[in-house]
Amino acid sequence: QVQLVESGGGLVQAGGSLRLSCAASGRTFSSYVMAWFRQAPGKEREFVVAISWSGDRTYYADSVKGRFTASRDNAKNTAYLQMNSLKPEDTAVYYCAADANRLASRPRDYDYWGQGTQVTVSS
Repeated sequence: QVQLVESGGGLVQAGGSLRLSCAASGRTFSSYVMAWFRQAPGKEREFVVAISWSGDRTYYADSVKGRFTASRDNAKNTAYLQMNSLKPEDTAVYYCAADANRLASRPRDYDYWGQGTQVTVSS
């Protein structure tokens, strides 16, 4: 089992940047594919990116490709989401998630979730 805690959210103007962190504890961090999802009010949880166990592969949603970058530091048990060129439509609660099996884009494929961190982008 793994516990996940996100941080780094906040309020930023359109065009700005934020970096989210997801600190993991519990079982070996490098055993898990890590992913980021987001959920805006009244909308379903949306896939953002998944990153492989070693970090050598990533899989982005089209809506963030070229603007967001996922990374991980297995020595620090932490995953990151660098978000640049933020838009008001990026406003959401951002969640990190972990799964032991494969890169996937459906929330139901992930077993472990953090509590979320709010990102608000003003126009």
